[in-house]
Amino acid sequence: MTVTVDADYLVVGAGATGMAFTDALIDHADVRVAMVDRRHGPGGHWLDAYPFVRLHQASAFYGVASTLLGGGRVQERGPEAGLAERATAPAICAYYGRVLADRLVASGKVELYPSCEYAHGEVVSRVSGRRLTVGPGCRIVDAHYLAPDIPATTPPPFDVADGARVIPVNDLAQVAEAPSRYVVVGSGKTATDACIWLLARGVDPDAICWVRPRDPWMLNRAMVQPDPAVFIGMVSDVMAAAESADSLEDLFLRLEEAGVLLRIDRAVMPTMAKTPTLATWELEQLRTIQDVVRLGYVRLVEPGRLTLDGGEVEIARDALVVHCAASGLKYPPLVPLWGPTAITLQPIRAGFPCFGAALAGYVEATRADDAEKNELCPPTPLPDTLAGWARMTVLGARAARSFGSAPDVKAWADGVALNPARIPEERTPGLDESLSRMAAHAGPGLASLAELAGVPG
Repeated sequence: MTVTVDADYLVVGAGATGMAFTDALIDHADVRVAMVDRRHGPGGHWLDAYPFVRLHQASAFYGVASTLLGGGRVQERGPEAGLAERATAPAICAYYGRVLADRLVASGKVELYPSCEYAHGEVVSRVSGRRLTVGPGCRIVDAHYLAPDIPATTPPPFDVADGARVIPVNDLAQVAEAPSRYVVVGSGKTATDACIWLLARGVDPDAICWVRPRDPWMLNRAMVQPDPAVFIGMVSDVMAAAESADSLEDLFLRLEEAGVLLRIDRAVMPTMAKTPTLATWELEQLRTIQDVVRLGYVRLVEPGRLTLDGGEVEIARDALVVHCAASGLKYPPLVPLWGPTAITLQPIRAGFPCFGAALAGYVEATRADDAEKNELCPPTPLPDTLAGWARMTVLGARAARSFGSAPDVKAWADGVALNPARIPEERTPGLDESLSRMAAHAGPGLASLAELAGVPG
Protein backbone atom coordinates (compact mmCIF):
# COMPACT_ATOMS: atom_id res chain seq x y z
CA MET A 1 0.00 0.00 0.00
CA THR A 2 1.35 3.43 -0.98
CA VAL A 3 1.18 6.10 1.74
CA THR A 4 1.12 9.71 0.51
CA VAL A 5 2.36 12.76 2.38
CA ASP A 6 -0.71 14.98 2.80
CA ALA A 7 0.71 18.49 2.39
CA ASP A 8 0.70 21.54 0.14
CA TYR A 9 4.43 22.09 0.76
CA LEU A 10 7.33 19.77 1.52
CA VAL A 11 10.16 21.69 3.18
CA VAL A 12 13.43 19.78 2.87
CA GLY A 13 15.48 20.79 5.87
CA ALA A 14 14.33 21.77 9.38
CA GLY A 15 17.28 24.02 10.09
CA ALA A 16 17.29 27.80 10.39
CA THR A 17 15.98 28.65 6.91
CA GLY A 18 13.41 25.85 6.72
CA MET A 19 11.97 26.80 10.09
CA ALA A 20 11.87 30.53 9.27
CA PHE A 21 10.15 29.94 5.92
CA THR A 22 7.55 27.59 7.40
CA ASP A 23 6.79 29.85 10.35
CA ALA A 24 6.07 32.86 8.10
CA LEU A 25 4.18 30.80 5.53
CA ILE A 26 1.65 29.31 7.95
CA ASP A 27 1.24 32.68 9.67
CA HIS A 28 -0.19 34.16 6.46
CA ALA A 29 -1.70 31.22 4.56
CA ASP A 30 -4.03 28.34 5.35
CA VAL A 31 -1.80 25.54 4.12
CA ARG A 32 -0.42 22.22 5.28
CA VAL A 33 3.36 21.79 5.46
CA ALA A 34 5.45 18.65 5.82
CA MET A 35 9.04 19.17 6.97
CA VAL A 36 11.74 16.56 6.35
CA ASP A 37 15.15 16.43 7.99
CA ARG A 38 17.85 13.79 8.15
CA ARG A 39 18.59 14.74 11.73
CA HIS A 40 16.46 13.63 14.67
CA GLY A 41 14.79 16.99 15.22
CA PRO A 42 14.71 20.65 14.21
CA GLY A 43 17.75 22.91 14.41
CA GLY A 44 19.92 21.77 11.51
CA HIS A 45 23.68 21.92 12.05
CA TRP A 46 23.20 23.34 15.56
CA LEU A 47 22.44 19.79 16.70
CA ASP A 48 26.05 18.89 15.82
CA ALA A 49 27.73 22.17 16.80
CA TYR A 50 30.81 22.36 19.01
CA PRO A 51 29.86 22.84 22.68
CA PHE A 52 31.31 26.32 23.18
CA VAL A 53 29.86 27.95 20.05
CA ARG A 54 27.63 31.00 20.19
CA LEU A 55 25.84 32.89 17.48
CA HIS A 56 28.25 35.42 16.04
CA GLN A 57 25.37 37.88 15.59
CA ALA A 58 22.65 39.04 17.97
CA SER A 59 20.04 36.44 18.90
CA ALA A 60 17.29 38.79 17.70
CA PHE A 61 18.53 38.41 14.10
CA TYR A 62 18.19 34.62 14.22
CA GLY A 63 15.30 32.17 14.40
CA VAL A 64 11.73 32.66 13.19
CA ALA A 65 9.68 35.83 12.76
CA SER A 66 6.91 34.93 15.21
CA THR A 67 9.09 34.08 18.20
CA LEU A 68 12.02 36.20 19.37
CA LEU A 69 15.11 34.19 20.19
CA GLY A 70 16.49 35.36 23.53
CA GLY A 71 13.65 37.74 24.26
CA GLY A 72 15.64 40.80 23.14
CA ARG A 73 17.90 40.65 26.16
CA VAL A 74 21.08 42.71 26.50
CA GLN A 75 24.21 41.32 28.14
CA GLU A 76 24.64 42.80 31.62
CA ARG A 77 28.06 41.43 32.51
CA GLY A 78 31.33 40.48 30.89
CA PRO A 79 33.33 42.03 28.07
CA GLU A 80 30.23 42.45 25.89
CA ALA A 81 28.08 44.20 28.49
CA GLY A 82 25.63 46.47 26.71
CA LEU A 83 25.59 44.41 23.51
CA ALA A 84 22.71 42.16 22.49
CA GLU A 85 22.64 38.59 23.76
CA ARG A 86 24.14 35.85 21.58
CA ALA A 87 22.57 32.44 22.12
CA THR A 88 24.51 29.24 22.81
CA ALA A 89 24.00 26.08 20.79
CA PRO A 90 21.89 24.37 23.53
CA ALA A 91 19.70 27.47 23.76
CA ILE A 92 19.21 27.54 19.98
CA CYS A 93 18.30 23.84 19.84
CA ALA A 94 15.84 24.25 22.73
CA TYR A 95 14.33 27.28 21.00
CA TYR A 96 13.72 25.39 17.77
CA GLY A 97 12.22 22.51 19.72
CA ARG A 98 9.75 24.89 21.37
CA VAL A 99 8.91 26.64 18.10
CA LEU A 100 8.23 23.31 16.44
CA ALA A 101 6.04 21.93 19.22
CA ASP A 102 4.30 25.04 20.54
CA ARG A 103 3.82 26.92 17.31
CA LEU A 104 4.22 24.89 14.13
CA VAL A 105 2.79 21.51 15.15
CA ALA A 106 0.28 23.09 17.56
CA SER A 107 -1.14 25.09 14.64
CA GLY A 108 -2.35 21.86 13.06
CA LYS A 109 -0.68 22.91 9.82
CA VAL A 110 2.79 21.35 10.17
CA GLU A 111 4.17 17.86 10.57
CA LEU A 112 7.88 17.00 10.90
CA TYR A 113 9.35 13.80 9.48
CA PRO A 114 12.65 13.51 11.41
CA SER A 115 15.48 11.13 10.52
CA CYS A 116 14.24 11.06 6.94
CA GLU A 117 15.62 11.84 3.48
CA TYR A 118 13.77 13.25 0.49
CA ALA A 119 14.67 12.06 -3.00
CA HIS A 120 12.86 11.48 -6.27
CA GLY A 121 9.40 12.19 -4.94
CA GLU A 122 9.71 10.03 -1.84
CA VAL A 123 10.34 10.57 1.87
CA VAL A 124 12.41 7.67 3.22
CA SER A 125 13.02 7.00 6.91
CA ARG A 126 16.69 6.48 7.73
CA VAL A 127 15.63 4.45 10.77
CA SER A 128 12.91 2.12 9.50
CA GLY A 129 13.23 2.36 5.74
CA ARG A 130 9.56 3.31 5.47
CA ARG A 131 8.73 5.14 2.22
CA LEU A 132 6.13 7.86 1.75
CA THR A 133 5.13 9.25 -1.63
CA VAL A 134 4.88 12.99 -2.14
CA GLY A 135 1.76 13.97 -4.05
CA PRO A 136 2.06 15.74 -7.43
CA GLY A 137 0.42 18.93 -6.12
CA CYS A 138 2.91 19.35 -3.26
CA ARG A 139 5.43 22.18 -3.76
CA ILE A 140 9.02 21.38 -2.80
CA VAL A 141 10.99 23.90 -0.75
CA ASP A 142 14.76 23.33 -0.81
CA ALA A 143 16.01 24.62 2.53
CA HIS A 144 19.41 22.93 2.34
CA TYR A 145 20.80 24.46 -0.85
CA LEU A 146 23.31 26.41 1.25
CA ALA A 147 23.58 23.97 4.17
CA PRO A 148 27.03 24.37 5.77
CA ASP A 149 29.66 21.72 6.30
CA ILE A 150 30.87 21.54 9.89
CA PRO A 151 33.96 19.85 11.35
CA ALA A 152 31.92 17.36 13.41
CA THR A 153 30.44 15.75 10.31
CA THR A 154 33.05 16.62 7.66
CA PRO A 155 36.49 14.97 7.47
CA PRO A 156 39.45 17.35 7.46
CA PRO A 157 40.37 18.59 3.95
CA PHE A 158 43.89 17.19 4.28
CA ASP A 159 45.54 13.82 4.65
CA VAL A 160 46.41 12.48 8.10
CA ALA A 161 49.33 10.10 8.50
CA ASP A 162 49.41 7.30 11.06
CA GLY A 163 50.28 8.57 14.49
CA ALA A 164 49.26 12.18 13.85
CA ARG A 165 46.84 13.64 16.36
CA VAL A 166 43.96 15.40 14.60
CA ILE A 167 40.56 16.15 16.13
CA PRO A 168 37.51 18.13 15.01
CA VAL A 169 36.91 21.28 17.02
CA ASN A 170 33.96 19.54 18.73
CA ASP A 171 36.37 17.22 20.54
CA LEU A 172 38.48 20.05 21.93
CA ALA A 173 36.30 20.27 25.03
CA GLN A 174 36.98 16.56 25.72
CA VAL A 175 40.77 16.80 25.83
CA ALA A 176 41.94 14.97 28.96
CA GLU A 177 45.70 15.56 28.78
CA ALA A 178 47.32 18.76 27.58
CA PRO A 179 49.67 18.48 24.59
CA SER A 180 52.77 20.62 24.43
CA ARG A 181 51.24 22.49 21.49
CA TYR A 182 47.87 23.08 19.85
CA VAL A 183 47.71 23.64 16.09
CA VAL A 184 44.48 25.36 15.04
CA VAL A 185 43.75 24.97 11.31
CA GLY A 186 41.32 27.44 9.79
CA SER A 187 40.83 31.14 9.12
CA GLY A 188 37.20 31.78 10.02
CA LYS A 189 34.86 32.06 12.99
CA THR A 190 35.30 28.45 14.11
CA ALA A 191 39.07 28.88 14.34
CA THR A 192 38.76 32.16 16.24
CA ASP A 193 36.32 30.48 18.64
CA ALA A 194 38.78 27.63 19.19
CA CYS A 195 41.64 30.03 19.91
CA ILE A 196 39.54 32.14 22.31
CA TRP A 197 38.36 28.99 24.11
CA LEU A 198 41.93 27.73 24.57
CA LEU A 199 43.17 31.09 25.83
CA ALA A 200 40.25 31.35 28.27
CA ARG A 201 41.30 28.02 29.76
CA GLY A 202 44.81 29.14 30.49
CA VAL A 203 46.64 27.85 27.43
CA ASP A 204 49.69 30.03 26.88
CA PRO A 205 49.47 31.95 23.59
CA ASP A 206 52.95 30.64 22.74
CA ALA A 207 51.57 27.09 22.96
CA ILE A 208 49.19 27.77 20.06
CA CYS A 209 50.14 27.58 16.40
CA TRP A 210 47.49 29.09 14.16
CA VAL A 211 47.45 27.98 10.52
CA ARG A 212 45.65 30.73 8.61
CA PRO A 213 45.60 30.06 4.85
CA ARG A 214 44.06 33.51 4.39
CA ASP A 215 43.70 36.37 6.84
CA PRO A 216 40.07 37.41 7.42
CA TRP A 217 38.21 40.68 7.59
CA MET A 218 35.54 40.59 10.31
CA LEU A 219 32.69 42.89 11.28
CA ASN A 220 32.92 44.76 14.56
CA ARG A 221 30.13 43.14 16.59
CA ALA A 222 29.29 46.41 18.34
CA MET A 223 28.27 47.85 14.95
CA VAL A 224 25.83 45.02 14.10
CA GLN A 225 23.15 45.39 16.76
CA PRO A 226 19.33 45.14 16.81
CA ASP A 227 19.02 48.88 17.42
CA PRO A 228 18.09 50.20 13.94
CA ALA A 229 19.98 53.44 14.60
CA VAL A 230 23.18 51.46 15.17
CA PHE A 231 22.77 49.10 12.22
CA ILE A 232 21.66 51.76 9.74
CA GLY A 233 24.46 53.99 11.02
CA MET A 234 26.92 51.20 10.22
CA VAL A 235 25.50 50.81 6.71
CA SER A 236 25.78 54.58 6.28
CA ASP A 237 29.46 54.32 7.21
CA VAL A 238 29.89 51.62 4.54
CA MET A 239 28.27 53.83 1.91
CA ALA A 240 30.31 56.88 2.90
CA ALA A 241 33.53 54.87 2.71
CA ALA A 242 32.57 53.39 -0.66
CA GLU A 243 31.76 56.84 -2.01
CA SER A 244 35.39 57.94 -1.48
CA ALA A 245 37.25 54.66 -2.07
CA ASP A 246 39.39 54.25 -5.18
CA SER A 247 39.99 50.49 -4.79
CA LEU A 248 38.65 47.52 -2.83
CA GLU A 249 41.64 47.56 -0.49
CA ASP A 250 41.15 51.28 0.08
CA LEU A 251 37.48 50.62 0.87
CA PHE A 252 38.30 48.01 3.49
CA LEU A 253 40.97 50.17 5.09
CA ARG A 254 38.49 53.04 5.30
CA LEU A 255 35.97 50.72 6.94
CA GLU A 256 38.61 49.62 9.42
CA GLU A 257 39.33 53.26 10.23
CA ALA A 258 35.60 53.83 10.76
CA GLY A 259 35.45 50.92 13.21
CA VAL A 260 33.19 48.80 11.01
CA LEU A 261 35.72 46.11 10.08
CA LEU A 262 38.47 44.42 12.07
CA ARG A 263 41.58 42.47 11.08
CA ILE A 264 43.76 40.45 13.42
CA ASP A 265 47.13 41.53 12.06
CA ARG A 266 47.33 45.14 10.89
CA ALA A 267 50.53 44.34 9.00
CA VAL A 268 48.70 41.92 6.69
CA MET A 269 46.03 42.85 4.13
CA PRO A 270 43.32 40.16 4.44
CA THR A 271 42.00 38.50 1.31
CA MET A 272 39.06 36.71 2.95
CA ALA A 273 35.86 38.67 3.59
CA LYS A 274 33.20 36.27 4.83
CA THR A 275 32.83 38.84 7.64
CA PRO A 276 31.43 37.10 10.70
CA THR A 277 31.29 39.42 13.68
CA LEU A 278 34.09 39.71 16.22
CA ALA A 279 34.25 41.68 19.46
CA THR A 280 37.17 43.97 20.18
CA TRP A 281 38.00 42.00 23.34
CA GLU A 282 38.33 38.86 21.23
CA LEU A 283 40.55 40.75 18.80
CA GLU A 284 42.93 41.73 21.59
CA GLN A 285 43.18 38.11 22.74
CA LEU A 286 43.73 36.74 19.25
CA ARG A 287 46.58 39.17 18.71
CA THR A 288 48.52 37.51 21.54
CA ILE A 289 49.00 34.43 19.32
CA GLN A 290 52.25 35.09 17.47
CA ASP A 291 52.93 31.71 15.84
CA VAL A 292 50.86 32.16 12.67
CA VAL A 293 51.52 30.00 9.61
CA ARG A 294 50.66 31.59 6.26
CA LEU A 295 51.78 28.99 3.73
CA GLY A 296 48.42 28.22 2.15
CA TYR A 297 46.26 25.19 2.86
CA VAL A 298 47.35 22.15 4.84
CA ARG A 299 47.77 19.07 2.62
CA LEU A 300 49.24 16.52 5.04
CA VAL A 301 49.60 16.19 8.81
CA GLU A 302 52.31 13.84 10.09
CA PRO A 303 53.73 13.40 13.57
CA GLY A 304 56.03 16.40 13.92
CA ARG A 305 55.28 17.97 10.52
CA LEU A 306 52.72 19.88 8.47
CA THR A 307 52.92 19.95 4.69
CA LEU A 308 51.22 22.97 3.15
CA ASP A 309 50.88 24.49 -0.31
CA GLY A 310 53.87 26.72 0.33
CA GLY A 311 56.20 24.44 2.25
CA GLU A 312 56.64 22.36 5.39
CA VAL A 313 56.48 23.35 9.05
CA GLU A 314 57.84 21.38 11.99
CA ILE A 315 55.51 20.93 14.95
CA ALA A 316 55.84 19.05 18.23
CA ARG A 317 55.35 15.30 17.80
CA ASP A 318 52.60 15.34 20.42
CA ALA A 319 50.93 18.41 18.91
CA LEU A 320 47.14 18.28 18.78
CA VAL A 321 45.85 19.54 15.43
CA VAL A 322 42.36 21.06 15.70
CA HIS A 323 40.32 20.81 12.49
CA CYS A 324 38.31 24.03 11.99
CA ALA A 325 38.51 23.97 8.20
CA ALA A 326 35.07 22.82 7.03
CA SER A 327 33.22 24.94 4.45
CA GLY A 328 30.80 26.86 6.63
CA LEU A 329 29.66 29.00 3.69
CA LYS A 330 28.73 27.47 0.36
CA TYR A 331 28.84 29.11 -3.06
CA PRO A 332 26.55 27.30 -5.50
CA PRO A 333 25.16 29.40 -8.37
CA LEU A 334 22.45 31.90 -7.54
CA VAL A 335 19.14 30.71 -8.93
CA PRO A 336 15.67 32.27 -8.82
CA LEU A 337 14.06 31.43 -5.49
CA TRP A 338 10.89 30.36 -7.27
CA GLY A 339 11.88 27.84 -9.91
CA PRO A 340 9.96 25.31 -12.00
CA THR A 341 10.62 22.38 -9.65
CA ALA A 342 11.29 23.93 -6.24
CA ILE A 343 11.48 27.03 -4.07
CA THR A 344 15.21 27.32 -3.37
CA LEU A 345 15.87 29.35 -0.22
CA GLN A 346 18.81 31.76 -0.40
CA PRO A 347 19.74 35.02 1.36
CA ILE A 348 17.84 38.10 0.21
CA ARG A 349 19.06 40.82 2.56
CA ALA A 350 22.83 40.39 2.68
CA GLY A 351 24.12 38.45 5.68
CA PHE A 352 20.83 37.56 7.36
CA PRO A 353 19.60 34.15 6.17
CA CYS A 354 16.73 33.79 8.64
CA PHE A 355 15.21 37.09 7.56
CA GLY A 356 15.51 36.10 3.90
CA ALA A 357 13.79 32.77 4.50
CA ALA A 358 10.99 34.36 6.52
CA LEU A 359 10.56 37.01 3.83
CA ALA A 360 10.25 34.27 1.20
CA GLY A 361 7.61 32.56 3.35
CA TYR A 362 5.60 35.75 3.65
CA VAL A 363 5.80 36.48 -0.09
CA GLU A 364 4.86 32.89 -0.95
CA ALA A 365 1.81 33.17 1.31
CA THR A 366 0.61 36.50 -0.10
CA ARG A 367 1.33 36.20 -3.84
CA ALA A 368 0.22 33.78 -6.55
CA ASP A 369 2.54 34.66 -9.42
CA ASP A 370 6.09 33.26 -9.27
CA ALA A 371 7.45 35.94 -11.58
CA GLU A 372 6.23 38.65 -9.19
CA LYS A 373 7.75 36.79 -6.24
CA ASN A 374 11.13 36.58 -7.97
CA GLU A 375 11.03 40.29 -8.77
CA LEU A 376 10.36 41.09 -5.12
CA CYS A 377 12.96 38.67 -3.73
CA PRO A 378 16.12 38.36 -5.86
CA PRO A 379 18.82 36.23 -4.19
CA THR A 380 22.00 37.70 -2.72
CA PRO A 381 25.33 35.80 -2.81
CA LEU A 382 27.42 34.92 0.20
CA PRO A 383 30.84 36.61 0.34
CA ASP A 384 34.32 35.13 0.27
CA THR A 385 36.69 37.73 -1.21
CA LEU A 386 36.78 41.53 -0.99
CA ALA A 387 35.10 41.76 -4.39
CA GLY A 388 32.53 39.17 -3.30
CA TRP A 389 31.70 41.21 -0.20
CA ALA A 390 31.19 44.34 -2.29
CA ARG A 391 29.01 42.39 -4.73
CA MET A 392 26.94 40.96 -1.87
CA THR A 393 26.42 44.46 -0.46
CA VAL A 394 25.32 45.88 -3.80
CA LEU A 395 22.94 43.04 -4.64
CA GLY A 396 21.60 42.97 -1.08
CA ALA A 397 20.81 46.68 -1.26
CA ARG A 398 19.07 46.19 -4.61
CA ALA A 399 17.07 43.30 -3.15
CA ALA A 400 16.00 45.47 -0.20
CA ARG A 401 14.85 48.11 -2.66
CA SER A 402 12.87 45.43 -4.52
CA PHE A 403 10.96 43.96 -1.61
CA GLY A 404 10.60 47.39 -0.02
CA SER A 405 8.72 48.62 -3.10
CA ALA A 406 5.63 46.61 -2.08
CA PRO A 407 3.84 48.43 0.78
CA ASP A 408 2.60 45.28 2.52
CA VAL A 409 6.01 43.59 2.33
CA LYS A 410 7.72 46.70 3.68
CA ALA A 411 5.21 46.93 6.54
CA TRP A 412 5.77 43.27 7.40
CA ALA A 413 9.57 43.63 7.21
CA ASP A 414 9.54 46.73 9.42
CA GLY A 415 7.71 44.75 12.09
CA VAL A 416 10.10 41.77 12.13
CA ALA A 417 13.04 41.71 14.52
CA LEU A 418 14.93 39.43 12.11
CA ASN A 419 15.26 42.41 9.77
CA PRO A 420 18.32 44.43 10.89
CA ALA A 421 17.29 47.49 8.85
CA ARG A 422 13.68 47.64 9.98
CA ILE A 423 12.21 51.10 10.58
CA PRO A 424 9.97 50.82 13.65
CA GLU A 425 7.01 53.13 14.20
CA GLU A 426 8.63 54.39 17.40
CA ARG A 427 11.89 56.04 16.39
CA THR A 428 14.86 55.07 18.54
CA PRO A 429 17.37 57.76 19.56
CA GLY A 430 19.70 58.56 16.69
CA LEU A 431 17.62 56.79 14.04
CA ASP A 432 16.64 59.95 12.16
CA GLU A 433 20.30 61.00 12.01
CA SER A 434 21.30 57.56 10.70
CA LEU A 435 18.56 57.68 8.07
CA SER A 436 19.66 61.15 7.01
CA ARG A 437 23.24 59.99 6.57
CA MET A 438 22.03 56.96 4.64
CA ALA A 439 20.02 59.14 2.29
CA ALA A 440 23.07 61.30 1.63
CA HIS A 441 25.52 58.47 0.92
CA ALA A 442 23.49 55.50 -0.38
CA GLY A 443 23.25 56.56 -4.01
CA PRO A 444 26.89 57.47 -4.70
CA GLY A 445 28.13 54.76 -2.33
CA LEU A 446 26.25 51.98 -4.11
CA ALA A 447 27.36 53.26 -7.50
CA SER A 448 31.00 53.19 -6.37
CA LEU A 449 30.60 49.73 -4.79
CA ALA A 450 29.09 48.37 -7.99
CA GLU A 451 32.02 49.72 -9.99
CA LEU A 452 34.59 48.32 -7.54
CA ALA A 453 32.89 44.91 -7.57
CA GLY A 454 32.30 44.83 -11.30
CA VAL A 455 28.52 44.57 -10.89
CA PRO A 456 26.56 45.89 -13.89
CA GLY A 457 24.35 48.88 -13.18
